[in-house]
Amino acid sequence: MSNDRKPSKGHKLTARELAMDVLTRVEQEGAYSNLQLNAGLQRASLIREDAALATELVYGTIARLNTLDYFLRRYVSKGMDKLQPWVRSLLRMSLYQLMYLDRIPPHAVVNEAVNIAKSRGHQGISGMVNGVLRSVLRGKDDLILPEGLTPLERISLEQSHPRWLVKRWIKQYGEQTAEAICAANNEPPSISVRVNTTMITREKLIQDMLEQGMEVIPSPLTSEGILVKSGGNMALTDWYREGFLSVQDESSMLVGEAVGPKPGMKILDCCAAPGGKSVHMTELMKDDGVVVANDQYPHKEKLIRDQAERLGLTSIETTVGDALNLRDKYPDESFDRILLDAPCSGLGVIRRKPDLKWTKTVEDIEEIASLQYELLEKISPLLRVGGILVYSTCTIEPQENEEMIRRFLDNHPEFGHPVEETSTWSELYRMTGSQGQGIQILPQHFRSDGFFIARMQRNS
Repeated sequence: MSNDRKPSKGHKLTARELAMDVLTRVEQEGAYSNLQLNAGLQRASLIREDAALATELVYGTIARLNTLDYFLRRYVSKGMDKLQPWVRSLLRMSLYQLMYLDRIPPHAVVNEAVNIAKSRGHQGISGMVNGVLRSVLRGKDDLILPEGLTPLERISLEQSHPRWLVKRWIKQYGEQTAEAICAANNEPPSISVRVNTTMITREKLIQDMLEQGMEVIPSPLTSEGILVKSGGNMALTDWYREGFLSVQDESSMLVGEAVGPKPGMKILDCCAAPGGKSVHMTELMKDDGVVVANDQYPHKEKLIRDQAERLGLTSIETTVGDALNLRDKYPDESFDRILLDAPCSGLGVIRRKPDLKWTKTVEDIEEIASLQYELLEKISPLLRVGGILVYSTCTIEPQENEEMIRRFLDNHPEFGHPVEETSTWSELYRMTGSQGQGIQILPQHFRSDGFFIARMQRNS
């Protein structure tokens, strides 16, 4: 039994201690890194720079996990698996700083790690941590991958992704694109906001932001988007509180536009929480018409209502229930537009949620694909003839995307691709090199999330 100590009561956690605790929980309990980190940051009340460091260490260490372990195995004589989880986290996090963060002096990384090991463990552990990290520093030039690796092995280790996933992407997209996907997944996510055009124009909000000393540019992808290059947490601003903007990824903004909402329409959003796309569609309709926002979970219904209230929108009706049973609530042909933003494997948002790549399995993809098809089958009769059904996911997996739409259209001759496409839509097809069934945005295309969006029209 070890004599490891928990931090004493009243001890103020440092950024590195907080990051180590979060990483250990994520590994031991399968906890979500974003939820653990947010909870930890709220408890620790670190200054802004330290909170940024803790965030960088958590996401960076998880993103580079198998590369870090590959090199650490050379220096940990008894094997990584034999270490206590917190010690493993401490070593990974320290090596991440030495390999990927130039701005932190190496001696500071080592000293801090040794101090944490002393306060949390015993003499033997701090000695081992010191020895491993000093050996790494002496051999820093040797932290390179060997020659002669296969493309699969090289990409998996260089870009730190599980082999099964890299193999799958090479098969689906080719070696070059697969590597570009993995590299893009390791970049920090962009920050973008969507302007609530029922309250303010994009030009006016950009002007206000620039006057406040922020660095912002209009989104090249969408007419309501603004890319925030520097400016802190946008959800803590007055603009957010007063309903002038929402925080949303650019790819996700394209979904609301694809639906093509117009004033007076009746629209169904089948899997709506937390409500970003529902409120966007309502904004595009000038808050004139009805958007029925459905979600399976009662506690999530409140999130949608809160969003609508914050943005000053009155045309949203919320309802709770399984989307598979929506025909029990509404007659067939009730809606002008339907959005099915389907539950999916999430493989397009790895840069925001790096734990995904280590926890997802092939079985997860198979399982979710059968649910997606069932949802399409069950909700499609609710669309009126001439109406548009939009299917979207935040994954880059063909089985959940192009193949899903092809299968649905083969079995439903009453549906087809819309007769007229907007110029924006045609341009997106061209820019992404997508093939017929819908638009597949990969994470490297626009530095936004990986997303799939398909538009289908009911003809009879």
